[in-house]
Amino acid sequence: MKVAIATSDYFVMGETFINRHIAEMAGGNTCVVTGRSNGKDPLGKPIFERRQKLSLRDMLRLPIAMLRGALFHGTSRLPFGDNRRKLMDFLIDENVDVILAEFGTQALVVAKLGNDMNIPVFTYWRGTDASRALRGFQRPRSYRLMMPRLAGMFSVSQFLLDNLAAHDIQHPNAHVVPSGVDIRRFAPGEKAPGSFMAVGRMVEKKAPQITLQAFAKAAKTRDAHLTFIGDGPLLESVRARAAELGIARQVTFTGALPHDAVRERLTRTEFFLQHSVTAQDGNTEGLPTAIQEALACGCITVSTRHAGIPEAVAHGVNGLLVEEWDEDGFAAAISTLLDMPDRSTMATAARATAVEKFDNARGLAKVESILRAALA
Repeated sequence: MKVAIATSDYFVMGETFINRHIAEMAGGNTCVVTGRSNGKDPLGKPIFERRQKLSLRDMLRLPIAMLRGALFHGTSRLPFGDNRRKLMDFLIDENVDVILAEFGTQALVVAKLGNDMNIPVFTYWRGTDASRALRGFQRPRSYRLMMPRLAGMFSVSQFLLDNLAAHDIQHPNAHVVPSGVDIRRFAPGEKAPGSFMAVGRMVEKKAPQITLQAFAKAAKTRDAHLTFIGDGPLLESVRARAAELGIARQVTFTGALPHDAVRERLTRTEFFLQHSVTAQDGNTEGLPTAIQEALACGCITVSTRHAGIPEAVAHGVNGLLVEEWDEDGFAAAISTLLDMPDRSTMATAARATAVEKFDNARGLAKVESILRAALA
């Protein structure tokens, strides 16, 4: 089985779930269809870049192609003309059997082409594509028009499937398969007492300022340290806030780090913090990979009842959950854990959850079996 992975950008270091599919799916028998390429290809795969310079003929065809796509398919981004022919030639030359579009927005681009070439197309819903993208009229319409063109779809959480269903976007061959984690590499190590970590882009839906302020309330007078890993537009303001709160010595901001460096730190971290919220534009998580990795490393997690997070974190079992924007509740949860004399039971439960639910080898095997069933 040869799988074409369709994605918007390649190669993106932080998209570990997509890179894993490209590297490992079907025993590595994959190729990449991407909107843009940054010129890096550490996985050594055949690449087709969709957003190539248009020929003169395609420049003349562009207005009609965009109008036709918008009217009949709900999107103006369908491949057309010379570039469409080049993409078809690429899929033929690579002997592609099935297309897996990472994010629903990428499936919109390739679903009709796959149908025209008799290649089954699947999509993988991951967060923004099934939350913020549903605002307005056009995108839900385009998703609904796309459903009959898909052979099936995957989602990282039941929450996202329910969110889509609320907009009448459903498919009979739909499956929940979390992004998962390599539980053999992400495993507990010797924990530093009182160590906390938060990982992710410093953006609105991660609410890093709430995480920081709650930690300050709970840990300022305790022996505890928080490490923030990630960059983004809120980084400098959160760093400044740490100084204002008088806890600069208890907080480390590393910026973005390679995946192996994050893993190494998680193995030694006792607690993981993620105060995810619904952004003003409707953007939500799916089921954060960082939480799955933290659980695999035996980190007791404090998070929010948001999106698919309760599908991973069981309150009082492997972590604690509060409502979105509940800063005082988040601080109280941190205090509860710091005051807990024996945390071993919750840490063991965290690891057990990852082994049972988020083993990426089992998840990948499930996805592959569903793709093969479509081919059969």
